[in-house]
Parts: sequence; C-alpha cells; structure tokens
Amino acid sequence: MYLHLGGDVLIKKDEIVTIIDLDITKISQTNQVFLDKMKNHYKNIYYISDKGKEKTLIVTIKDLYFSPISSITLFRRSFTEIGNES
Repeated sequence: MYLHLGGDVLIKKDEIVTIIDLDITKISQTNQVFLDKMKNHYKNIYYISDKGKEKTLIVTIKDLYFSPISSITLFRRSFTEIGNES
C-alpha cells in the first residue's frame, strides 16, 4: 500500500519511519538540532513543494520528504488504501 505525499509522490507505507509536523520543530532548539542532523544524515532529500511551503517531514528508511500536506491529513490518508498490492 502507498501514501500520497502531494504532487506526484507516492511512497510505500511500510517504508515510513515517522511523520513530523514541522511547526513542532520550531518550538524548541532541540527539535531544530534534530531536524538539522536529519538533513545532514540523509543523502536523498525531496521537496514536494516550493521551499518555505512545507508543513510536514516524512522520514523513510532511505529518504526525507518535505510535504506541503499537513501531518493530520497524511495520517488520515494512511488508513486509505491506494494501490493495494494484495
């Protein structure tokens, strides 16, 4: 099964590690340090929207995705089946 992150981007649900609301990362310095380390650790970073418009960070096993779609909407979509492989 897949999750639509916005634009033309679909990822396999079983590859998702976490979905992070970027507004939360602005609250504390610790969260900002974490976000900076994530950006330095991952080689593949994808911006689905224009920079500055991202609302959510999706961390997968191999990649980071910055999505313009809210974390709540992505959470709801995660319960909808797209491209069920069964």
